[in-house]
Amino acid sequence: MPETRAKARLYIAADLNGGGSVDLTGGQSHYLRHVMRLGAGDAVAVFNGRQGEWKAAIGEGGKGPCRLEVDRQIRPQQDESDLWLAFAPVIKARTDFLVEKATELGVSRLLPVFTEYSATRRVNGARLSAHAVEAAEQCGRLTVPCIEEATPLAAVLRKWPGDRTLLVMDETGGGLPLNRVLAMDDAGKGYGRPCGILTGPEGGFAPSELDALDDLSFVKRTGLGPRILRAETAALAALACWQSMVGDWRDS
Repeated sequence: MPETRAKARLYIAADLNGGGSVDLTGGQSHYLRHVMRLGAGDAVAVFNGRQGEWKAAIGEGGKGPCRLEVDRQIRPQQDESDLWLAFAPVIKARTDFLVEKATELGVSRLLPVFTEYSATRRVNGARLSAHAVEAAEQCGRLTVPCIEEATPLAAVLRKWPGDRTLLVMDETGGGLPLNRVLAMDDAGKGYGRPCGILTGPEGGFAPSELDALDDLSFVKRTGLGPRILRAETAALAALACWQSMVGDWRDS
């Protein structure tokens, strides 16, 4: 008989072991029972970001939280893109969208940064994490990106690893086109090389911020074509360009 395909996919924090069991949260249980309409014996795929993906089944139970009976590993853990995105948050719905799509595009770490022209000064990290988890479950990746606490840009730059290239999306035209920068040997060549992308707010970076960025050896100012893009569009365009040229799209 053909193997039963999982009808849902969940991220969980617990360790996964064949023959073991995992208790789900109330929200996850509600999702399986009332959104997906699943019950005892139905297959569920689970992953924790460390041990690959596993096949499990919903155990027998009443109205309390579901318990999953873990069967076996169906996908081993794999290396994923080591790509960071530092971004100036915009209004709530558009930041949520950015985090969701950045997760689908393989970002490993998300760093909300406050800049001089940032219009938004409040970030709900828990909500963004929930969006990242949901996006990771739906797109099939084996990890969930880490979301850092929102921090002023200057503080992020002080802690930025010197061996990680930071590609700054500069709407002023002060940098080379992103595709040309990525084609250079020292710009982030090859899958897995440490790299990050920085995008600003709707008003762009302040001149003083661009001057400070120019003083950093790991920074490369880049451009995204002749049109001025909205903040979330610029971030996603840069991620797509990076993945297609030096990331994991090349082998897909």
